[in-house]
Amino acid sequence: MDFALPHIHEDSVVTSSNIRHVPLETPVSKDDATDDTQQQQQQQQQQNEQEPPLDDMLIEAANQAAIDLFFGLDSGDDPTKLDCTAYPERSTPQSETIQPGALVVIFESFDNLNFCYAKVGEIFRNRNGEFYHDDFIGKPFGCKIRSRNNRGLGYLYLLKPTPELWARSLKHRTQIVHELDASMIVFYLNLRPNMVVCESGTGSGALSHCIMRTIAPGGMLHTYEFNQQRADTARVEFEKNRVSHLVTVYHKDVCGKHGPGGFDRPQASVDAVVLDLPEPWNAVPYAAHCLKPGGRLASYSPCVEQSQRTVTALQGVGFHTIKTMEFRLKEYYVDDEELELPPKEKRQRIVDKRQTLVGTTDGGAYLSGQDTGTETDPETRTSRRNATEGDPESVLSTTTAGTTNEDPSTVSPAAAAATEGSSSSGSSKTPKRKKFLVARPFVTMRGHTAFLTFATAGNRLQPLPK
Repeated sequence: MDFALPHIHEDSVVTSSNIRHVPLETPVSKDDATDDTQQQQQQQQQQNEQEPPLDDMLIEAANQAAIDLFFGLDSGDDPTKLDCTAYPERSTPQSETIQPGALVVIFESFDNLNFCYAKVGEIFRNRNGEFYHDDFIGKPFGCKIRSRNNRGLGYLYLLKPTPELWARSLKHRTQIVHELDASMIVFYLNLRPNMVVCESGTGSGALSHCIMRTIAPGGMLHTYEFNQQRADTARVEFEKNRVSHLVTVYHKDVCGKHGPGGFDRPQASVDAVVLDLPEPWNAVPYAAHCLKPGGRLASYSPCVEQSQRTVTALQGVGFHTIKTMEFRLKEYYVDDEELELPPKEKRQRIVDKRQTLVGTTDGGAYLSGQDTGTETDPETRTSRRNATEGDPESVLSTTTAGTTNEDPSTVSPAAAAATEGSSSSGSSKTPKRKKFLVARPFVTMRGHTAFLTFATAGNRLQPLPK
């Protein structure tokens, strides 16, 4: 490859643009220059002035290539499949108001969601009351509807359906793939619009809606379910949810235990494969046959022993970049809590009232630092103590006299000021309060233990297993 000349590789995404090749002219001296050479240079200069600069064309072509890559467009795409009005984005209905027949997710409480299809004359009943579908039609998504009975005390919220809300509101026919695992599957499979994906194990259809949202508007999901009743129910739900143009439901066991196995797709025609089966290792050879070189595979298993056998089967048919992961979801309840702040100022000194009593006991003079002149003799104090220990009434009278016959003049001014200051400051200053953002985990959370195994198909095409 010659890096000296500006050029565009013929297999790049911008080859269909108007980028031109600008040849580098060989330097010619003035002596060797002829009239023909000068004329050619003038014509080339005029042509360059008429055309837009090369930098502008590169920027425009690069922007267009990025747009085509984001929407999954290709020069060989069928123009009839490029109708973006059918692209559901993050919601199934396109209208901002509820129309007859539209899917509506009903929010009853934080952990209780339901759904219905709006029909004229129908009534939705629950513990909150009766809600008429006639009140739903024409209202915007997200509005609040009150019941016609119970004096209007009951109410509901009408939400716009998304694959995540649909997974929380639908009736589980099997264990579903919750939003955390579903998002990891979509991410690690590198799913983009207009891709072809095969899914084995339709179940309740929760993961199918997430895949269809990603591969719309021109993609196709081929989903396989070995249970006839579940396959028929999923087909009806896809039709009601208005995503039937993005999915085809098959009643078949791809593992081959109940008849011929496989995905019934041509060799190297599928971009990604998702396996949600009890024994996914039996379907790995069929997935390797229909996957394109470099295609991605995801296997969802609740036990690590299943993942081990799946990894062994993947290695046997040429898969590489094999990775097994486990994802845990932990939700927190976040709220504002108002708490009292600790005091910043120093605590005031606590004054011992016993130090303010002078002459009431034998230790009063010692505590106050004054000499009362009474009972200084140790023998006198001992005789008085012996006399009062045997007579409870004398003890009571002595204590009462010491507390009630207190002379206010004997209380020190500093102690009185400290006492008044403490009482006044406690009554005037109120404790400060501040709001804090706190969080605590929920006691119960949605989800279950599962292991996700991802792998990439090799460049060698695999034959159909016999």
